[in-house]
Amino acid sequence: MEIQQLEYFKVVAQMQHMTHAAEELNISQPALSKSISNIENKIGVPLFDRQGRSITLNRYGKLFLKSVDIILEEYERAHQEIGGLVMPGYGEVAFGFIHSLGMEVVPELMAKIPRKYPNMKFSLTQAASFNLLKRLEEGAIDLCLSQRIESKAVKIDWIELWSEELFVIVPKNHRFAKRESIRLEEIKGEPFVSIKQGNALRQIVDKFLNEAGITTNITYEGEEMHTVAGFVGAGLGVSLIPNIKGINEYNICKIRVSDPICERRIGVSWVEGRYLSPAATQFKEYLVEIYKGK
Repeated sequence: MEIQQLEYFKVVAQMQHMTHAAEELNISQPALSKSISNIENKIGVPLFDRQGRSITLNRYGKLFLKSVDIILEEYERAHQEIGGLVMPGYGEVAFGFIHSLGMEVVPELMAKIPRKYPNMKFSLTQAASFNLLKRLEEGAIDLCLSQRIESKAVKIDWIELWSEELFVIVPKNHRFAKRESIRLEEIKGEPFVSIKQGNALRQIVDKFLNEAGITTNITYEGEEMHTVAGFVGAGLGVSLIPNIKGINEYNICKIRVSDPICERRIGVSWVEGRYLSPAATQFKEYLVEIYKGK
């Protein structure tokens, strides 16, 4: 049974006149009569009492009309709700981002969005790259900001937006503390404070260390970079992290790495071929517009 048939039934029930209802609906009377007969055949009982050209809604018809009103109201509500979700500039975008971007980048982004798209809403997820990947695979988020992530289950599209330099950080009383730059291989043998496994930054840092021939003596692993900076400031090792907001509040010194060039690239990811609402697509294009040109 189609929504259109229910709409036809409601008009006939309200007007209780087949010819007038057909004129109201702008269809032929035979087509309307056939539609009503199809509904009655589906339900198994007549919905109207017929006497010549006169039709009257019977008790079955009155009961059915109550259900039809509810169905059509719910259909219209769902239609408007989904229409709002997919209309460009409207609706909700499920957006994920890595922990370090929650200190400055994403809050500033969310402050700008209402000026550009006042009717766009967001469901935000802050997580490690591994967990963001799972949410992308499951369809729980539309887009995410992170380092490049790869999946064995789906193909992930990624556009690079910007790069961030990684610095060696050491305690302020460390022998390297007054250095302006350092070769990465010089931290060989130093106790090392690392981000935990599962974070894409950990993979990037491990790659730089391996290429520099450094086997790390990891003393502590932190869930996020402020924890790492805190451990380093307490004299428990050195580390390699981006210049995150608030890092200067810790008892550490940042040292630029002269060789090799150490940086991580941040971009926007989504599942290739999966439907993105016009709002999500518009937001993705906005991210590229404001960040890629920097």
